[in-house]
Amino acid sequence: MENNMARFTLRVPQSLLDEIGYIAEYEGRTKNKEIEQLIKKRIADFKREHGEIEKE
Repeated sequence: MENNMARFTLRVPQSLLDEIGYIAEYEGRTKNKEIEQLIKKRIADFKREHGEIEKE
């Protein structure tokens, strides 16, 4: 099975990771999926304000 998911190491303070973990558990997600949702929301907000992001 081919996996097209990119891997990225993220360094954050433990307290932030703990809080994301709490929110993720509350929402029934993994920490990874919770962070993915936050990234998607940020991108959508950016696009609403600035327009589409051109990809090379």
